[in-house]
Amino acid sequence: MVVLHKLSDFIDCKSIATNLSPSYYYEGRCPQTGELLRLPRTPISEAIAIGLMQYLARDDLYACEGKMYGVLLVELPTGEQRVLKAFSGLLNGSSVVEGWVPPIPGRNQVALEETRTLTLLEAIKQELITLKQLPERQQYQTLSQDFEQRLQVLSDRHRRSKQQRQEKRQLCYETLIEEALTAALEQLDEESRRDGIERRQLKRMREEALQPLKQLISVADARISELKKQRKELSSQLQAQMYAAYSLTNFSGQSISLQQLMLERFLPTGTGDCCAPKLLHYAATHHLKPLAMAEFWWGQSSTNGDKIQGEFYGACIERCQPLMGFLLSGSNLHLDKTLTKKNSGVRSQNSELNSVRVVEEPSFKVTNFDYRDKEGYSDSCILTSDFFSSIIYEDEWLVVVNKPPGLLSVPGRYRDRQDSVLYRLRHLLPNGKSLTPVHRLDQETSGILVLARDMQTYRQVSEQFQQRLVRKVYEAVLSGSIIPEQGVISLPLWGDPQNRPIQQVNWQYGKPSITRFKVIATEENKTRVEFIPLTGRTHQLRVHAADSRGLGVPILGDRLYGCIAVADRLHLHARELFFEHPQLRETLHLQVTTPF
Repeated sequence: MVVLHKLSDFIDCKSIATNLSPSYYYEGRCPQTGELLRLPRTPISEAIAIGLMQYLARDDLYACEGKMYGVLLVELPTGEQRVLKAFSGLLNGSSVVEGWVPPIPGRNQVALEETRTLTLLEAIKQELITLKQLPERQQYQTLSQDFEQRLQVLSDRHRRSKQQRQEKRQLCYETLIEEALTAALEQLDEESRRDGIERRQLKRMREEALQPLKQLISVADARISELKKQRKELSSQLQAQMYAAYSLTNFSGQSISLQQLMLERFLPTGTGDCCAPKLLHYAATHHLKPLAMAEFWWGQSSTNGDKIQGEFYGACIERCQPLMGFLLSGSNLHLDKTLTKKNSGVRSQNSELNSVRVVEEPSFKVTNFDYRDKEGYSDSCILTSDFFSSIIYEDEWLVVVNKPPGLLSVPGRYRDRQDSVLYRLRHLLPNGKSLTPVHRLDQETSGILVLARDMQTYRQVSEQFQQRLVRKVYEAVLSGSIIPEQGVISLPLWGDPQNRPIQQVNWQYGKPSITRFKVIATEENKTRVEFIPLTGRTHQLRVHAADSRGLGVPILGDRLYGCIAVADRLHLHARELFFEHPQLRETLHLQVTTPF
């Protein structure tokens, strides 16, 4: 099966500019060395993808089912460049299609079990449909409504009769005496008893008519619950078998099953079936050097509307991103170590990564000055050169600071809580009044904080945070020892409104939160850890460290979550940040030294 295609099948090679910066990077850290590995999405790979879109647009069949497609530009051992193309999941019901990269090996090993399980699942599906559409359900509903109406009519009549009897009783007391009164009252009581008997008879008729149907429906509902349980167990069993059989290979020649590679407590359905892992696995197993990749959505928009036809997308956070570090290992796509030297705002000269800016703490200082507000309140104690030098990056769109511990990101509600990064910068910088923080850090957490100078930049960078396109690296010291060297913590977090600002693990109300961690060093009875949050919940790292279902050891200095060791601060620092500059269209790699 031919899967290597010529560039000319997709683009006019002569008309493509080769000196434009990448618009996105697929990236991950090598599990062995910890190096950051990055595969760019370049104008060439995007042009190839657009060529594939034009091909898909010529066939209405591709428009029926929305899915992700991808292209990978590779270099053969001969130096020639070729293109691989892949789709996520199945294409028109098939996993193997002529001209497309085949699925990752493993499906064939469980093909018989998959067929058997899918047959059972289909049988369960049909039985569920039958049980849910049971004729007795409609009969029960119709009869029940009919009896309710009859009971309502009877109740209305009995209510009117009761009112009339009450009026007659009053009249009898006023007009009759002795035996005549007694006889009249007994007659009225008898009428009341007859109404009660009539009502009970109708209810008994209803029970006799509905009870057999109710029993049948109850049996059917019990069977539905049992079938749903069976369906869940079969699906989980098949998924576990498939992930144990799926074997990924990277460019170092290392092969490992998905089940071994993925450290999460659960594997999302479809992991390994996305186009990016397919493309990289195929290139690695066929000794093809990856140069650039691009993924896009084609067909009907996704159910939740977050995928639009013809738009480019990065690696999905749940399925693809956790695999990237392993898949890119051995590809020689690591970030050049010379970039980590002090290089404030200087563009890298590395030809493959010429859009990366690596920024660390600047060495400049400015003179002190005193600011007084309209009421004469002096801020000279805080608006100093020491804080001004905390600015690690600045241009006409962005300001980035290395926030010290103990300082708020934004002003609080009351006057004694105004001192903050935003307050200081608005008074320190020309046109600082327009600054808006793109994200926040806890008051006791130090490290990188990004602010936008205008609302358009704010929205563009904020969207990257919301879509989880920003890579954040934190460093922390735990107040004790932990056993696992690395792994993933996945715990749902919920903020108790009666106990703010404490967050807690809550499986019913909590929002999903995922953190990767890796032990950097052990220091006496303490552990230095690198955290990479894949979600951005309040106090996520602090809870994931302290909770017994996470690491079970609070961060040093974190009194809020149970640290009793003596410490002068919370030992949590936002060390690195990667995101795309919305105007320059280049990746900013911001990095500051951990101060503890």
